[in-house]
Amino acid sequence: MSYRNRTAALASAAALAGSAVLMAAPVARAEVVDVNYQCKTPIGDKSAVSPIDIKGAESGDGYRITMSWQKGVSSSPVELGKGAMTPSATIALGGADGGTMTVTGPANDAAIPANTPIKINDLSGTYTPKKSGEVTFTAGVLTIKALGTTTTCTPTNDPGPSLTLDVTAASGGGATGSTQGGGSGSGSGAELPQTGPEDSAVALGTLGGTVLLAGAAGALWLTRRHQGARARH
Repeated sequence: MSYRNRTAALASAAALAGSAVLMAAPVARAEVVDVNYQCKTPIGDKSAVSPIDIKGAESGDGYRITMSWQKGVSSSPVELGKGAMTPSATIALGGADGGTMTVTGPANDAAIPANTPIKINDLSGTYTPKKSGEVTFTAGVLTIKALGTTTTCTPTNDPGPSLTLDVTAASGGGATGSTQGGGSGSGSGAELPQTGPEDSAVALGTLGGTVLLAGAAGALWLTRRHQGARARH
């Protein structure tokens, strides 16, 4: 094979390697979704719309899932003192998996004035995949317990998924679960891309560029070797 053909073959192989890396990029998509909650409270029905953000971070054989509310939902006719309100919620699973998982959080760390929208702290839990593939996470029922009463808020606008993850099932499968969480609820482990695959694409594109550069370096070496051989003849 001539040095020109070898150079072309190396360049083609490098380009294909870069494309294969990009095609194998894991999926992690997230978006803030407006959820229209209809709440059943001890004093009657209430409604509120809150943008919901769900994030995922790898944690052992599973993923730490965190659910955030950008606006308050429901309200109380009386002040709720510090620690008087405890929230929890379900997240509907779709795609390669099904069912629901539960996320929980701490009680309110400050008093909530009467007739004021109740701001929900971040809720978190651990999701262990039962199957490999793309799994979607969609806001489910929010439950608020306060002063011996229970308020349930159900999405009524059929919201879309707030998060899509490409997951790998643990050995022997597993089950969805929940873990008490609080604060930012980010959990341990490396944070997955939260706003789409762009960040992964940039990193993997850099890797693909490195492969291409390696191919170019090999082509240059072959060219110089060929020129050296001609000089000796």
